[in-house]
Amino acid sequence: MSIAVLRAFISKRKQEHEAMLSKRARSSGKKDVTEVSKEGTPAENGNHNGKTNGEDEVASQDGPKEAAKTTYESARRELKPPRVLEALSASGLRALRYAREVEGIGQVVALDNDPASVEACQRNIKFNGLMSTSKVESHLTDARVHMLNNPKEFDVVDLDPYGAPSIFLDSAVQSVADGGLLMCTATDMAVLCGANGEVCYSKYGSYPLKGKYCHEMALRILLASIESHANRYKRYIVPVLSVQIDFYVRVFVRVYTSASAMKNTPLKLSYVYQCIGCDSFHLQSVGRSLPKHNSVRYQAGVGPVVPQDCTHCGKKYNMGGPIWSAPIHDQEWVTSILNGVKSMKDKYPAYDKICSMLTTISEELPDVPLFLSLHSLAATLKCTSPSAAMFRSAVINAKYRVSGSHVNPLGIKTDAPMEIIWDIMRCWVKNHPVKAQSPEHPGSVILSKEPSLQADFSRHVGSLSKAQVKKVARFLPNPEKHWGPKVRAGRQITSKHVSLIGHEAVNGHLNGHKEAGAEEEEEEKQEDIIEDEQDMKRQKITEDIASTS
Repeated sequence: MSIAVLRAFISKRKQEHEAMLSKRARSSGKKDVTEVSKEGTPAENGNHNGKTNGEDEVASQDGPKEAAKTTYESARRELKPPRVLEALSASGLRALRYAREVEGIGQVVALDNDPASVEACQRNIKFNGLMSTSKVESHLTDARVHMLNNPKEFDVVDLDPYGAPSIFLDSAVQSVADGGLLMCTATDMAVLCGANGEVCYSKYGSYPLKGKYCHEMALRILLASIESHANRYKRYIVPVLSVQIDFYVRVFVRVYTSASAMKNTPLKLSYVYQCIGCDSFHLQSVGRSLPKHNSVRYQAGVGPVVPQDCTHCGKKYNMGGPIWSAPIHDQEWVTSILNGVKSMKDKYPAYDKICSMLTTISEELPDVPLFLSLHSLAATLKCTSPSAAMFRSAVINAKYRVSGSHVNPLGIKTDAPMEIIWDIMRCWVKNHPVKAQSPEHPGSVILSKEPSLQADFSRHVGSLSKAQVKKVARFLPNPEKHWGPKVRAGRQITSKHVSLIGHEAVNGHLNGHKEAGAEEEEEEKQEDIIEDEQDMKRQKITEDIASTS
């Protein structure tokens, strides 16, 4: 995925540079033509210089064009290949792949503060031949210090630490050039998904909530944290792609410098109110903007958006955030990346997975933060779940938009308010009755109200995405059993780790320990026998000496 995004970035960077030069050339040409018209024609100034009026006219027309062309050609050579920094390179595998597989890439700098890793990286650079030797360089240094000492020096910065990237973000946003690309990975999903909310707040400045959308919330917490670090230096980010893959999240953002654009940050952040009874959620924007004559005035957000108790089930709310509530993908970029992957299918070993994920992302509603879970809605009401197509049809027939989510196969993104969602579920329960529950149960409270909307479950043509119509796989199975992170290094493997590594691995490890234990016992017995024999010899020698004396 990173290589696909990097290829798209290089292509987009060239297009933007060409557009800038073309605009500069046009403005330069207009300026020269204006100056010539102000000076007047040679005949008017009485200075023919041996040339006819016609010759002077041709020269005056061609001069600006030639000057603009010269300016265009000289500026065109200024675009240099992008410099890439891999801040935590380890053995340098990713840096070498960038250098060998991405066309048009410049220097790749691989950093690590472990001498063994840097030594392995340098061996790998030599092993991969002249191309790698000329493009990749490895340094033994602290990535944070190196990035702080090289502000705005790198067009691409790749952060992929083990765990949280929070300690590297402040220096990373300073080392990226204007318009550059920052690629950041976070693997501490337990923290980001709400298992340790206080730890998440200390690292990222946001409080997570436990919900079905927790993985997308993790993406938005990471984006909000990067934006916060960038704002300290009058910079801001524009996300181009944000993905949750397997057991980690990875975001690709472009970094720009603008003190005025930075003021829009509060408009992109929101707090989340989640009901503890029915899992309904609502977003509260941190700030708002108001027009003032020819400018814009920024003020605090108006709230609260919810009452003290949930209007649907009567329970209390938990509050989390702030999170990034603006779009987390650039659909133009997603389409460009997807087309690039399809055109170079043979160069992507994980083509099926990349293509399926990008296809799902391309169909997401970009302006709808978080999502609902169809099974969670049904579980609240203790009813059977409608099919995704039927539920989507009901939402579309109610004149609202709906889409899926790349994070969860059962996730549903929609701009319909929760009142409409629960009305649709009430209509569903009327046709599919449920057993009576306790009056205090959230589902009973919701079903006790009559729906204000009569849901229409008739199949709508838009209930299936384009990928579903074309039968394109969107969610692929894991490549092997027990896929995911294994037991942390240094931990003792026991029978409780079966779900992580499987029965065979656990049994083999335990049997190995038993065999090792038996060998140790046998060695101890042999040592005891030898010691006993030595003691008997010493005693016999002592007795012989005593009898002789």
